[in-house]
Amino acid sequence: MSAADVIPAAPETGDASGGNRSGSFWGDVFRRVRRNPAAWVGAIVVALFVLVAVLAPVLAPYPELATPGRDYLRPTSLPGIGEVPEFPLGIDRFGGDVLSKLIWGAQASLLIGVMSTFFGLVGGLVLGALAGAFGGWVDSVIMRFVDILLSVPHLLLAVSIAAILGRTPLAIMIAIGVAQVPIFARLLRSSMLGQRESDYILAARTLGLGTGRITMTHLLPNSVGPVIVQATLTLATAVIDAAALSFLGLGGGRPETAEWGRMLTYAQNELAIAPSLAFLPGVCIMITALGFTLLGEALREAMDPRTRKR
Repeated sequence: MSAADVIPAAPETGDASGGNRSGSFWGDVFRRVRRNPAAWVGAIVVALFVLVAVLAPVLAPYPELATPGRDYLRPTSLPGIGEVPEFPLGIDRFGGDVLSKLIWGAQASLLIGVMSTFFGLVGGLVLGALAGAFGGWVDSVIMRFVDILLSVPHLLLAVSIAAILGRTPLAIMIAIGVAQVPIFARLLRSSMLGQRESDYILAARTLGLGTGRITMTHLLPNSVGPVIVQATLTLATAVIDAAALSFLGLGGGRPETAEWGRMLTYAQNELAIAPSLAFLPGVCIMITALGFTLLGEALREAMDPRTRKR
């Protein structure tokens, strides 16, 4: 008989009626998410955002750095929404098509948001797993380091790191990712500490399994769920942070580069004659962040034991 046959499995949570129709925790979570209207709204917004970002080369009327509207530029005016048929959302000060830049900006925001969250998630998983698995002085050292990161305001930390690494999109990804590490590390550590005294973990220790094997095969898989949900919520913050850092000029690249934060930067001088240049990318950032937030909140509520009992 193997150790896996003896170690009791982590308890599965059923539905509100006391049964377990899906036979699994995640099946019940998915069922609860499907019944949440906010989850559907968030999922649709996120799906459209991802679709536009992936299909940007097909959907955008003009290439990312193209300036087809230069002939329409005037010192005191810019064509706005609907004024020129070829440019339905107008043109910017560089002669670029605003519609094309918004579409290409979705691709840039998706790339920065996903990669920065991935960097933060990996770093947080490593630190949180080490702290939760070993405890003792390892936990103390890691948590003090995390506390130091948390003592610095989130955006200020990201700005400082991006300024040190250089004005490039990669620097923004790393900066936002590092600023997110403490969130994931503390959440995973807390979840693992809650699982360490469970029956299946005690049984594994009784059978003589090592800390590494218990962590990788039992403790970590049963503790990582809340962290994945938090990653969905953090994507919304990452999109906003990416726009903020680009707005501050830390993204590098050419001025006409299509990125929502950069579009906001160069729209400041045109607010009096073309306010839509700032309004449109701002709305895109707001809707995208709202979609990720609604979806993440729905997942969090579906996994929360206090709401699952209702």
